[in-house]
Amino acid sequence: TPFSIPSINQFLLEQLKGYEIVIDPFSRNSKFGTITNDLNPDTTADYNMKADAFLKMLIDKGVKADAILIDPPYSPRQVKECYASIGLDVTSKDTQTSKTMSTVNRLASQLLRTGGKAISFGWNSNGVGLKNNMEKTEVHLFPHGSQLHDTIITVEVKK
Repeated sequence: TPFSIPSINQFLLEQLKGYEIVIDPFSRNSKFGTITNDLNPDTTADYNMKADAFLKMLIDKGVKADAILIDPPYSPRQVKECYASIGLDVTSKDTQTSKTMSTVNRLASQLLRTGGKAISFGWNSNGVGLKNNMEKTEVHLFPHGSQLHDTIITVEVKK
């Protein structure tokens, strides 16, 4: 997880300072979120659901978040590894990351209060997106050296 990298850890501490309700739908064992979810039940997450179902549940409960962290598996291969690690079969629908993330991003925007912050991690800077009423305020590139992909972090604010 990129959250354990010291420079990214420090970045998140600064970005989330003073925020009370932070949603993390892909948390693994991270404690940056105040309401956490991870598909894997062997993590410290509060919930173990698919991200879209988790976000929909919070919307149905009337939760309004100050911030949301979006750090999903970045590629179909990573999705497959994530599912396989907990004994789930992966379908072609599960590996359609652009469709899945479109749904997650729409729900994430609905969860955020006006002025709330979305911080997205990945290999692109798309973030939650303008079509979801988000304004991009920052893009950061964190290189990892050698032939490893850089992590791109996109910060957006809900209009």
